[in-house]
Amino acid sequence: MLNDPRSHGLWEKTAPAAPRTSALTGDIAADVVIVGGGYTGISAALHLTEKGVKVVLLEATEVGFGGAGRNVGLINGGMWVMPSEIPGVLGPVYGERLLDLLGNAPLLVRELVEKHEIDCEIEKNGTLHCAVGKAGLEEIRERCRQWAERGADVRVLSAEETARRTGTSAYAGSLLDMRAGTLQPLAYVRGLAKAAIAAGATIHTGSAAVSTERAGDRWIIRTKGGSVSADWIVVASEFYSTGPWEAVRNEQVLLPYFNFATVPLPKELLKTILPGREGCWDTREVLSSFRMDRAGRLIFGSVGALRNTGLSVHRAWAKRALKRLFPALAGIEFEAEWYGRIGMTSDALPRFHAFAPKVVGFSGYNGRGIAPGTVFGKTIARHVLGELSEADLPLPVTAVEKASLRTLKGAYYEAGAQIAHFAGARV
Repeated sequence: MLNDPRSHGLWEKTAPAAPRTSALTGDIAADVVIVGGGYTGISAALHLTEKGVKVVLLEATEVGFGGAGRNVGLINGGMWVMPSEIPGVLGPVYGERLLDLLGNAPLLVRELVEKHEIDCEIEKNGTLHCAVGKAGLEEIRERCRQWAERGADVRVLSAEETARRTGTSAYAGSLLDMRAGTLQPLAYVRGLAKAAIAAGATIHTGSAAVSTERAGDRWIIRTKGGSVSADWIVVASEFYSTGPWEAVRNEQVLLPYFNFATVPLPKELLKTILPGREGCWDTREVLSSFRMDRAGRLIFGSVGALRNTGLSVHRAWAKRALKRLFPALAGIEFEAEWYGRIGMTSDALPRFHAFAPKVVGFSGYNGRGIAPGTVFGKTIARHVLGELSEADLPLPVTAVEKASLRTLKGAYYEAGAQIAHFAGARV
């Protein structure tokens, strides 16, 4: 996108074409205007339109331009935070609501893919959270215990079973989560957009919101080319927010994340490296992730940005790391490389904001965008429809607060990852 092959990499090369859209011109009216064309915004548009609501969605660039089109493609349940810690942060009512909603969120993704026949390479064989050493094994055992107590289909696998499923003996075990899986993330959000348009939603791309104002009991959002008046505004621009809701980005700290995709692997290697197509990531602080796409490309990623000196450092590290994990991949060539930005909140939990009367939004996904974004989109649609009051939502209303030292912390994460990879930290 925008003539930058490192913005969406493999996903742009292999996703079905985006639905036809155009920039907003002139002044129009709707019941709800949604700002942001990622998982949350498109999901909200789809669920609202299916209930007969007139929806206009404004996307600054293209559908899936932000994190929705750049991520690894892991459909995970829950958040990074241990399940038992969430009620301690949010309180028992909101904490358990959020755990229930996000724990089952991958099932909504599967449901929508099947219902709307979205061609997004979905795999339903689970994910593997791979344990590095004794500490990593203790971590996944505790995570498994806490999710199992809540009825999740999870179990800890031995080092031997983990090696059989992944093709590497680098891990002490793994947590298999059968709720989870993988998909082609840009293909998924484009498929959702096609479904929303087919249901009656209007999507305008190249239409960044530049200002908003109150006009009687309605809102007016202006773009460079026109305006939309509506009863409700749903803010779904997340970490890529600019203009009237730039504060959403400013309450998060940037964590860059990159991916490299190999050329398609030979059939013999596909029998031993991720033969079940599970998505994987490890327990290291500077974590690594890997998964397979439909064509047999291994997608390998970690923290860092592919810019300036980071490009050569992370590329060289990725080749070394893959060789250590899978010796048969020594000398393997990369077909694509790309990176994006993850927004991290202070407590690694999402937020619900009521910016003004009938102006609402979820944000702060902390690297867990696919399933949470989808289910939060449905949740906010139900709120707008009057099916869920503010008191019934899975998160309390919180004020938008700028993250302290956010620029310094973001630079620290980017530089720290580069130093770790330059030093040849083990995978």
